[in-house]
Amino acid sequence: MMKNIKNKLIVVVVAIMLWPFTGLAQHNIFDKYSDNINVTYVNIKPKMFQMIAEMGIDVEDEESKAYMDMVKSITSFRTIVTDNKDISADIAQWVKLNSSGLEELMEVRDGGSQVYFYVKEGKDINHVKELLIFVNGLDSLMDDKVEVNGEVRKIETVVVSLKGDINLKQISKLTDKMNIPGGKHLEKKEE
Repeated sequence: MMKNIKNKLIVVVVAIMLWPFTGLAQHNIFDKYSDNINVTYVNIKPKMFQMIAEMGIDVEDEESKAYMDMVKSITSFRTIVTDNKDISADIAQWVKLNSSGLEELMEVRDGGSQVYFYVKEGKDINHVKELLIFVNGLDSLMDDKVEVNGEVRKIETVVVSLKGDINLKQISKLTDKMNIPGGKHLEKKEE
């Protein structure tokens, strides 16, 4: 009887000690801030990428065909943009925790801003299952403020998560077309 109570007590103590770590593992920065008025949140569903790929694009052009094939392969696209320092710090902490399961592809420091690219390997060296882009300190590079939802702001932080069968040779074209900060650095990577 005493041994049974002791075992249950040990299980309860271990569960209490591990509780903070389970919360961190389940914490998703995109879900947390999707309704926050201090962020611009974008979540593009796979159906939208399929619709884009179905649009009347000249598939005879090899570059267009490769671009459309890459767009069709994306299963998740989420991004958060903010100028709020507290949210930026929370995003930075989330990236630090969640990038441990990813490989750092590149780091760029430029005039007070930092851009990090993390990937999860895909089917070969040119493909990844996940691409995480984290840009911090953008406000130090911005001469002008931008208007977002009727408010004038200076963007501090951007985090982008792409999942699917992502061709790194084509992704710079997508980030360029979507005007995602840091995307131009991927183009340099493929040269």
